[in-house]
Amino acid sequence: MILEQACGHPVYQLDLWMLGEQPCKQLLYEAAKSADLILIEGVMGIFDGNPSGADLARAFGIPVVALIDARAMAQTFGAIAHGLHHYQMDLPFAGVVANYVASTGHAEMLAESLTKDITMLGSLMRDENIQLPDRHPGLIQAEEVSDLEQRLESAAQHIVNTALAELPEPITFKPIDIPAPEKPLKGIRIGIAKDPCFAFIYPANIDILQAMGAECVFFSPCMTKPCPKSISLWLPGGYPELHLQQLSDNTTMHAAIRKHHNAGKPILAECGGMLYLLKSLTDKQGQQANMAGLLDGEACMANRLVGLGIQRLRIDGHNFTAHTFHHSELTSSLNPVTQGIRQRGKIPGEAVYQVNRLVATYLHLYFPSTPEGTASLFIE
Repeated sequence: MILEQACGHPVYQLDLWMLGEQPCKQLLYEAAKSADLILIEGVMGIFDGNPSGADLARAFGIPVVALIDARAMAQTFGAIAHGLHHYQMDLPFAGVVANYVASTGHAEMLAESLTKDITMLGSLMRDENIQLPDRHPGLIQAEEVSDLEQRLESAAQHIVNTALAELPEPITFKPIDIPAPEKPLKGIRIGIAKDPCFAFIYPANIDILQAMGAECVFFSPCMTKPCPKSISLWLPGGYPELHLQQLSDNTTMHAAIRKHHNAGKPILAECGGMLYLLKSLTDKQGQQANMAGLLDGEACMANRLVGLGIQRLRIDGHNFTAHTFHHSELTSSLNPVTQGIRQRGKIPGEAVYQVNRLVATYLHLYFPSTPEGTASLFIE
């Protein structure tokens, strides 16, 4: 969401495991038709994960710039840069940028530590004006950072003063012929929760719903206005624990969602959306609040990361790819109807609960991984 505000365009996920190579290639081709510059932000380190960011760069010939935290570091900077460059020799390595640099002298020392085959693209000086505030699951959401535009502008001025202004040679993406999906959702109106409480939405998920004919309307469970008249509801992930009182006080919304559920209409609740449908939710300070009460169970925020990683999930014969990332623990009398399959390890993945047409899980489903399966979740 922060990158979206910075560039003024929708920002899509690229993941060879969750999307597949051909959909990634199609997204890059579509972006290249209108964008002057495509910037891909890696997750964690360049070699972390399987497939990793390095695998993505190799698959499409995308130049890699390594951003290295240079705090409390001198010549070791060169050793780290050398390791990143040579760990996998076929990586299209473009150079390095030093981050959190203390002074001009520090920047010169870092540059001198590099071997001749590594390009120093620049240094970003330590500056509180370009830091982004964070909380337990990650960065503060873009709309919550009141001075985000000023921070982005300050960062841009720093970058202007580096060699990053001189970009690598352009690369070409060829068109991919992926058939358009059928329209099983034609005439179906899907109410989608979207506000500071519920905002973890893959843009590609909205795209595929609309491509299959759905009408997507957005509403806020924090508001007193009832949810829109719709055939289906989707409650995505977010931060319900940060808005406990608002969500708890809005009993009008609780009643509207319960009425929708009792009428046998579909609901998909993911992560924070699932927590909202429990009997209660307790935040990290121990404050407990009543939630919508569709699911028998309670959840409590933990002081540690509880779930992280990508998983596969099979629902009613359809195979989804999905991602989990949460700091809460759930206690429920409900028995899971299925569980996710982790990319690695033998521990069972996230549970999936089903009560009539309500499907709830900690997993964030990637809808384009199975358009048919996605349609089945929202068809009345």
